[in-house]
Amino acid sequence: MASPARPTAPPAAAPATPIRRSGPRPGRRQAWQVWALYVVGFVPAVWTFYLGATDQLGADPVKSFEHSLGLWALRFLILTLCVTPLREITGMSLIRYRRALGLLAFYYAAMHLSTYLILDQGLDIAAVVADVLKRLFITIGMAAFVMLIPLAVTSNGYFIRRLGRNWGRLHKLIYLAAAAGAVHFVMSVKSWPTEPLVYAGIVAVLLTYRLLRPLWRPKRRGSARQRSAGTPLAGQPRQV
Repeated sequence: MASPARPTAPPAAAPATPIRRSGPRPGRRQAWQVWALYVVGFVPAVWTFYLGATDQLGADPVKSFEHSLGLWALRFLILTLCVTPLREITGMSLIRYRRALGLLAFYYAAMHLSTYLILDQGLDIAAVVADVLKRLFITIGMAAFVMLIPLAVTSNGYFIRRLGRNWGRLHKLIYLAAAAGAVHFVMSVKSWPTEPLVYAGIVAVLLTYRLLRPLWRPKRRGSARQRSAGTPLAGQPRQV
């Protein structure tokens, strides 16, 4: 009598081959975008320097070059402050570019100050000190630059981890620096042209948004919790 055949085990499944995605990784692609922002951000400085070197900045090229650098510092400060309202109002997140924008603002402010110290005052420290003490708009501009220094130094992962919650408190100085920069711009002109008033108005709107933000954010979070109540999904991103 033949013995019953033993059941054979099913063949082992071949290990799944990981799917390789073509193209750069997301982190690497974002890094290239940030570096591209730096390159584009320095174009105005290079172009204005070229205009000055080729005698195309008018009768006072040093003042024109100095003014252009300071104006771009204020512009990058405003762009940095716009990142959070833009995300909260429209949902568009540009957080990955905020550090680069802030550093560009600092670099332009440093170039603006260097032009004043070297090309305008000829490194005459006594004249610079007298200018700072005598002319209020220069005093305010110096104060704005001093406030930007700790923000630039601590804008990296090491200080974020080291300072903890104090890092966020420290970086609120950017609002004061932007306000001081706008006041410096308005006071530096002899009349009341439209351009500095427009920049001062933009900064005022951003500061008002920052002051009123704690009043309406709890209401927004509460409405978000009511909309998500009763949903079986877990781990949903928190509304910010």
